[in-house]
Amino acid sequence: MAGLFAGGIQGVVILATSAIATAPTVAPLIRPSQLPPTVALDTVLWQSSQERARLLQAIDHSLRYLRSDKARRDYAAYTAPGQPGTALGSNLHQRVIRSLERFRHLVQTHRSATALQAAVKREFVFYQSIGADGQGQVVFTGYYAPTYRASLVPTPEYRYPLFRRPPDFEQWPQPHPTRLELEGADGQQWRNGPLRGLELVYLRDRLEAFLVHVQGSAELQLPDGRRFTVGYAGKTHHPYTSIGQELIREGKIAREELTLPRLIAYFRANPGELDRYLPRNASFVFFEPTQGRPPLGSLSTPVTPERSIATDRSLMPPGALAVIHTQLPFHIRGQWRSIPVSRFVLDQDTGSAIRGPGRVDIFMGTGDGAKGRAGLINTPGQLYYLLLRE
Repeated sequence: MAGLFAGGIQGVVILATSAIATAPTVAPLIRPSQLPPTVALDTVLWQSSQERARLLQAIDHSLRYLRSDKARRDYAAYTAPGQPGTALGSNLHQRVIRSLERFRHLVQTHRSATALQAAVKREFVFYQSIGADGQGQVVFTGYYAPTYRASLVPTPEYRYPLFRRPPDFEQWPQPHPTRLELEGADGQQWRNGPLRGLELVYLRDRLEAFLVHVQGSAELQLPDGRRFTVGYAGKTHHPYTSIGQELIREGKIAREELTLPRLIAYFRANPGELDRYLPRNASFVFFEPTQGRPPLGSLSTPVTPERSIATDRSLMPPGALAVIHTQLPFHIRGQWRSIPVSRFVLDQDTGSAIRGPGRVDIFMGTGDGAKGRAGLINTPGQLYYLLLRE
C-alpha cells in the first residue's frame, strides 16, 4: 500500500471496524441493483464549475492509473477465478476504463443533474456493495491529510520523529519488530535500535506523530515558515489496532461518545496513558518527502477532497467510478449539520482500518478544516459502482 493510510481519523476511533469481518472472497460482494431515484443527482456539480473540474480531475487520476502496467497487474489478480471481480463481468479492467471515459464525456456535455442522471441510468449498470449486513448498508467515515508544526532538526521542543524507510527493510527478519520494540513505550527509545539515523522530521507532540502514522501523509509547518510534506513509504507487517477501540474496550470512553476530539482530549488530560495505549498498535509506518505534492492514495495518484474514497482493495475494483449515498457534515449558521448527499466518487485509496465490503472512507482534504469534518463522519449509507452496459 502507498499514499494515504486511509482509515484516517476513524482509523483511530472507528467503532465499527472491529465488528466487520472480511467476507469470503468467493461470496458475491457486489450485486446488480436498481439505483434509488435520488441517489445519483449530485446537484453540487452544477453549483460551481470548480466542482465539475474536481470530479473531472479525479477521473483523470483514475484513468492514468488504469492505463498503467500496475493496473493491469492489479486487475489480473482481482479478476482471477473465484474472486469477487468476476461478478462484474469479463475483462473488468477494460470495462472500467471505458466506463470512466464515457462518464467523463457525459459530465462535460450535460448541463443539469437531471440530464446527467438520465444518461447514466440509461447507459450504466449499478452494482451495490452488499455491506457489512449483507443488505447494502455501508459505514462511512472520513480521513484527511493533517497539518502540524515540525522541525528538520531535533530540539527540546521537537522530540518525536517520523522515520524514513530503512534501506535494508526487505531483509528485516520476520516477524518485524513491533512499535514497542522500535520506539519504546515512551516513544524515545528509537536511538537504541534499527531506526537510528533514519529520522526524517521531528514533531512536538507524540500523539500528533502517531496520527500522521494513521493518516499516512501530512503537511508540516517548519519554524521558518516553510512547508514540508511527507507521504507513506511502507509499513511493518503487523495488523492495525485502533486505540479508540482499546479505550472503549477498557471503559475509558463510552462507545457513543468516541470522536477524534474526544480521544485527543482524553490523552491531553491523561498524557501518561500514551505510553500504555499507543504501543498496542504494533504496526509502524515509514515516510518519505513528497516535495509539496498533493496527498497520494494507494494507486499512487492524488486523492481529491470529497471525490476520492478508500475501500478494501482486496474486494473492490481500484480506480472505478462509484456513487455514495450518505450524510456529510457542513458548517451552517455557526453549527455543524449532517446533510444527505449523493456524490460521484472514484475508488482511489485503501487502508489498514478499511476492511470488508461494509466500510468506506471519504477523503475530506488537508488541514484543520478537513480534520474537523472528517472527525464527525461515522454514518451509514450505500455504495454503488457504475459500469457501462456490456
